[in-house]
Amino acid sequence: MTACAIESPSTSGADGVPEAGCVITADGAYAARLAPAGDCWFPERWTLDGPEPYAVPLPGNQPEEPGTGVQPMGDGRVLVHRPSASRHLFSLLYPTGPGTGELPLGAVECPEPGTRLALLPPAPGGARAYALASGPRSSAVWLVAGGAFGPERLAEVPGRCSGGVWLDGTGRLLAIDRELGGRTKTVVVDLERAVVSPLLQIAEDSDDRLLLADPDSGLLLISSDAPSPGQERLGWGVLGSTLPVRFPECLRLPDCVVTPFAIQPGQVLTPENCAVGLRVDGAFGTWVGTWRPAERRVRHLPAPEGWLAGAGVWTPEGVLRLPYATRTTPCGVSDLVAARGNAGAMEPGGSSGAAGPGGSTGAAGPGGSARAAEPGGSTGAAGPGGGTGAAGPGGGTGAAGPGGSARAAEPDRSAGTAEPDRSAGIAEADRSAGMAVPRRNAGPVPATPVPLQQAPLGRLVTN
Repeated sequence: MTACAIESPSTSGADGVPEAGCVITADGAYAARLAPAGDCWFPERWTLDGPEPYAVPLPGNQPEEPGTGVQPMGDGRVLVHRPSASRHLFSLLYPTGPGTGELPLGAVECPEPGTRLALLPPAPGGARAYALASGPRSSAVWLVAGGAFGPERLAEVPGRCSGGVWLDGTGRLLAIDRELGGRTKTVVVDLERAVVSPLLQIAEDSDDRLLLADPDSGLLLISSDAPSPGQERLGWGVLGSTLPVRFPECLRLPDCVVTPFAIQPGQVLTPENCAVGLRVDGAFGTWVGTWRPAERRVRHLPAPEGWLAGAGVWTPEGVLRLPYATRTTPCGVSDLVAARGNAGAMEPGGSSGAAGPGGSTGAAGPGGSARAAEPGGSTGAAGPGGGTGAAGPGGGTGAAGPGGSARAAEPDRSAGTAEPDRSAGIAEADRSAGMAVPRRNAGPVPATPVPLQQAPLGRLVTN
């Protein structure tokens, strides 16, 4: 769950990325976070797939450190990562009546100075959990929960790696961002075969990162400085498609950090219709944005009070579920329904709250909705109180699904002018052999087998 900082102010997460308030399983059934208790912290599991959300505190024998990592598993247990000098300890927590049970899983040693180990996003299925150890010269992917004999090193990747995005529904193909030779490119690690393949290479001298992916539609959210050297921009592409990567102007919000955190699942072969949840951090605070590649504008909405910022999950029906915690509602979920086309701004679909340990109940939803500027209208970043959304002249046009036929990028008709194709060349795939075959002007690409028979993404269009 990497994110993209665009013209960013200071941020608190690693590599300048805002940190999410909690972690949610891939299917949206459970969440976990470090909850405050005075000056102390303890793990807390949320159940989100029932009639009402509810929280189960999982305090151990002693309070947790602020740097402790937590992740929910598919069976309701919570994985805890406790760093200690060069050792990283892992345990599974579970409720046992009035107390908390703990199952130690083992430790990972990272003796090399400068090595950072962090949990990867929850894997599909929820039966396994992984971590990425990033060293100065190489990185390693570890299986830390769900194995037979404790933590197990699965693959080593040359270069310093970060991020982590799952590309399939089985938890086999993991995309990570690799810094090598002064440039950052996204590669794919096949965890069953320990094979590393290129995925995202827009230009030879650009830094390209994968932020989010949806296995159903193939929609990819990308960060790259290819269209604006020295400045990161948000773009989108389609896994397995020969369409160029697009960088919509509406995703550029001045003086704001824009972090995509969730993609609507279930939109098979229609990536342009997938709704994307955006966390927007600006001078006015933090609020929620939604965007679809086909719409060419961002819709802005105040975040629910107490939103665990950066956390949320879409339902296939287009409802964005945002977890929040307030003094009166220590465990709540606000449901926002994404509008389509010209139907107006996204409206609150209702919120639900569950009683916390103290027995209080209630619900706290967002304070209202905000209308986004129509295409061609004036631009400007929305504040949390519901200001107008930024709308540039451009946005993504429809895209072919995975394995679909290629077609030329369409100009932005609403702007009245066709955007020139600033193509840098795109690698093509030999479908019969499953090998990446680069064009001569696309730069060298190792001829290694590419998972899902997709070619490395290339080219770009800004509109």
